[in-house]
Amino acid sequence: MTARFLTVLASEMQAVAVSWRIFDITHRPLDLGLVGLAQFLPGVLLFLVTGHTADRFPRKRILQVCYGGFALCSLLFAVLAMNAGTALAPLYAVLLLNGLVRAFNGPASQAFLPLLVPEEIFANAVAWAASLFQVATIVGPMIGGLIYGWTGRPLPVFLASMVSYLIALVCISIVETIRQQTARRIVSATAISDGIRYIWRNKLVLGSISLDLFAVLLGGAVALLPVYAGDILHVGTRGLGLLRSAPGVGAVAMAIVVAHWPLKKNAGPAMLWGVVGFGVCTIVFGLSRNLALSLAALILLGACDMVSMIVRGTLIQIATPDEMRGRVSAVNMLFIGASNEVGQFESGITAQWFGTVPAVVLGGVGTLIIVALWSRLFPELRTAKT
Repeated sequence: MTARFLTVLASEMQAVAVSWRIFDITHRPLDLGLVGLAQFLPGVLLFLVTGHTADRFPRKRILQVCYGGFALCSLLFAVLAMNAGTALAPLYAVLLLNGLVRAFNGPASQAFLPLLVPEEIFANAVAWAASLFQVATIVGPMIGGLIYGWTGRPLPVFLASMVSYLIALVCISIVETIRQQTARRIVSATAISDGIRYIWRNKLVLGSISLDLFAVLLGGAVALLPVYAGDILHVGTRGLGLLRSAPGVGAVAMAIVVAHWPLKKNAGPAMLWGVVGFGVCTIVFGLSRNLALSLAALILLGACDMVSMIVRGTLIQIATPDEMRGRVSAVNMLFIGASNEVGQFESGITAQWFGTVPAVVLGGVGTLIIVALWSRLFPELRTAKT
């Protein structure tokens, strides 16, 4: 968990520096959307391979290689920062490399947790893991924004991220599992695509991850936070760090609540209402011109999103046999990546077309429509239990 915390911390610090650097060069929302697309493309192109890799090879070894790859990307960002150029192509090239590492890291990381805790407490472990993840999403942007604001340069942020990744590499290297990973040595097209068929047959899992995909895809406003910080709320890089941290504050609070009072019989309805709250909070944030109101909306948005994250993570990992967890997790990570990174691209394009505020508000309205449709298309969601 320390390794996971440090990697998320580093990623969030780095995201603040990269997004602000790009926006500072171009002042175009579309370029912020391309940041998400650059990190998503490797995942969508390789998700079958990355999932099969997580099932065939030791997940701990995969994580070690990935953490080293993340550190390399931070080093490359630091080199680019030292040159102080305004070309975007090198930045996007490193983002693509970072996305490639993330594509392999995601399935291995998700499928690794069931090897560390007994099944009877797995749902509780997911909640605590999610809370620690969200703490990193709070602290990371704040640290990144403060360092960037104090120094006026992205270089110290990238160096701090590199150090965090390297410490995480040391931590993951000393982890020991309580059970052995189920061996999988057969390589075939059928074996690689088993995860897709499993999810398609399991309508509860399909409904859960596709609900998150389309809701967050439409309702994602994170990509446009630099625009809000710079041109709408006028709070600069330090304010950007606060805005990026706010969803994590709400998510941590909700994760702690769920850890103490797990969602059992009402897990499905809680997930649906959580996505409704996510859409409403997105609309409020989009319309806000006050920093306090914007932060409050983002905090509640994060709390609502955490409900969906915990329910989805528990359902997928418990219901899936270990020898298939990597492939199923890869499909899940593809959906998550689509909702987050492609959502950023969608937000960037719609903001370029219609303006920043209409893009965010329309996304929130779209999220509410998706919840209404999915509750009809997947009635299993209304009665799901964990």
